[in-house]
Amino acid sequence: MPLNRLTTLWTRLSQGALGFDAWLNDGLYSGGRSFGEAYERVSERIQRRFRTRGVKRLVLDLASEGVTLGLAGGVVMLTLAQPAFNQTSENWLKAPDLAVTFLDRYGTEVGRRGIKHDDSLRIDEFPDILIKALISTEDRRFYEHWGIDPIGTLRAVTVNARGGGHVQGGSSLTQQLAKNLFLSNERSLERKVNEAFLALWLEFHLTKNEILKLYLDRAYMGGGTFGAAAAADYYFGKNLKDITLPEAAMLAGLFKAPTKYAPHVNLPAARARAADVLHNMVEAGYLTEGQIQSALRNPATPVTRSRDISADYYLDWAFNEIKKLADEGKLKKERVLVVKTPLDLAIQKRADQAVENVLRQFGDAFDVEQAALVTMDPDGAVRAMVGGADYGQSQFNRATDALRQPGSSFKPYVYAAALATGQWRPDTRVVDRPVCIGNWCPANYGRSFAGAMPLWIAVAKSINTIPVQFSIAMGKQLGETHDARAAKLGRAKIIDLSHKMGITTNLVDSVSLPIGSAEVTVIDQAAGYAVFANGGRRAKPYAASEIRTGAGEVIYRHDTSEAPPEQVLSTRVVADMNYMLNKVVDEGTGRKAAVEGVRTAGKSGTTNAYRDAWFVGYTGNLVTAVWYGNDDHSSTKNMTGGSLPAMTFHEVMAPAHQGIELKPMPGFESDKPGTRGAQAAAPTAPPPGAPAGALSRRSFEVLGGLGTLFRSVESPPPGRAAFNTVGERVGVP
Repeated sequence: MPLNRLTTLWTRLSQGALGFDAWLNDGLYSGGRSFGEAYERVSERIQRRFRTRGVKRLVLDLASEGVTLGLAGGVVMLTLAQPAFNQTSENWLKAPDLAVTFLDRYGTEVGRRGIKHDDSLRIDEFPDILIKALISTEDRRFYEHWGIDPIGTLRAVTVNARGGGHVQGGSSLTQQLAKNLFLSNERSLERKVNEAFLALWLEFHLTKNEILKLYLDRAYMGGGTFGAAAAADYYFGKNLKDITLPEAAMLAGLFKAPTKYAPHVNLPAARARAADVLHNMVEAGYLTEGQIQSALRNPATPVTRSRDISADYYLDWAFNEIKKLADEGKLKKERVLVVKTPLDLAIQKRADQAVENVLRQFGDAFDVEQAALVTMDPDGAVRAMVGGADYGQSQFNRATDALRQPGSSFKPYVYAAALATGQWRPDTRVVDRPVCIGNWCPANYGRSFAGAMPLWIAVAKSINTIPVQFSIAMGKQLGETHDARAAKLGRAKIIDLSHKMGITTNLVDSVSLPIGSAEVTVIDQAAGYAVFANGGRRAKPYAASEIRTGAGEVIYRHDTSEAPPEQVLSTRVVADMNYMLNKVVDEGTGRKAAVEGVRTAGKSGTTNAYRDAWFVGYTGNLVTAVWYGNDDHSSTKNMTGGSLPAMTFHEVMAPAHQGIELKPMPGFESDKPGTRGAQAAAPTAPPPGAPAGALSRRSFEVLGGLGTLFRSVESPPPGRAAFNTVGERVGVP
């Protein structure tokens, strides 16, 4: 009986649900039909009432399309503006900032960073001639535009087209201020878009005079100075309010290219630029031809200064490192700090000069415009840094922020991972032969294969196939039999070790990773090779040896405030790697990097189409990483890592080792510390792990080298010796 009642109840509920569904469907259909009929009636009435033809119809259609496109454009603009506006905050101008005074390793003040603006002068106290000189040269429509000046940009494009080069800039003062306040100097479309939106944002939040004041206070003026007030004191030894017309013109000429036109660097160029500024003031209507004649005849004369060493790239990086320490809570709540750095001004000066000289002498021949360099102690203390060819033209730090393919200079990480497995040693016989992963088959630089050889020769000659073979073999050690899957497992081991050794960037896993297709930074390369130089310990780059408060209290010491470095490679692997990388300099692709009297090791690297050229090397005392290339990733003219980078390495490292106690490279402890002249002889004992009664290492090398030589003379490219910079290019698929 209960079951029948439940069945009846269920039947009634089902019928009710079906009835409700039918009612709902009928209602929706009827309602939709009624709405459609009503819409058609209203549309017909509107058409009869507002029917237009001819020109009126065309205007209405265009207006309708304009509104539609405007709404769509507004959505796009808001989307593009979001990343720019995210960089602002409610207290962006008044946010507390660190004020840091930097000292070099010997305690000499080398620069300041942090609070760069000077509020001691109000805008109405700035000399009128300086403001007019600035506006007439940099942004004549400053008081008329709304942050972006299309007319000024069009004029600049026209002038540059007539002048056949970069004669005028198209950015407004507000755009330049936006870049100085919020953005880097990287040349990219994203940066220009953000700059434009931030310029509009500044115009909305500040008055014209406030924008002008911030620009005059924060612009880089060369010589390590920021702001017009500091520049007047630095170049002319006087208060900004007391400068003359010729001095104002010279200062105004510094805003766009402070390094190029700095009077203590190139006085004739500075005076020529000042003359251009004076003529601009006449064109803008601020002065007459007669008023500038005296200034033209009697140009400004700066106070006598030697060309100071300005480690601006280093100090920018160091300031960011200090901010990280502050964010981690390691500096308490102190905001005014004195930081002693490992910076060595002698090495910094040599590095700056080496890059400048090499680019001046060989830049056109190799079609290369940029370079970066980092020199550090084996424990990570950064001694010198070059972030680009000219800090005044570009403050983008290519040593710390630019991601570039390392080419063959990445291979030491592969070999270190392979040696760590215990399966290979420097004298292990390896075979340079065709190898493929899927449809990708790496090739050597000479498009030939050299056959069997000791591993150290493969490293010295930068053979491309061996690292790829190692990636497969390391994967097969884990039990995988399929080549492609084994290679992926092997690459995972390489990536893991690379990160442990100091590579901080995301290494994209591709089949060509073992021969250097993943992108890295120069400073990471220096840190990675420092592991070989210090006996296998992680060497995190650091900029602060000691930090004191403004009152002199020590609140941070690197040696006590940081954890001990991690041991990431065994001493055996380090010794084997140092032996092989020393051969790269002695007998391989890095001969131009050799430092006479100092045992040197390293690796060169060159990427596809000669876009990037590297040399990363070290001694028992120092590590230096060098990169040359172009910001737009364009190809150079056949520049390899064994050319300009190796030359620059030598120009920096050779004088850096004069007059110091030479430390032995790990694995070569038999070298006498302080030895000068010819390099200490290579160890004559059999290589590590060799069987009893084996030939000495040197004898084995000679015999192996002869055998390899005979097998390798197949058909080298015309004009090239066999093995000449073999494998320097990355075989990216």
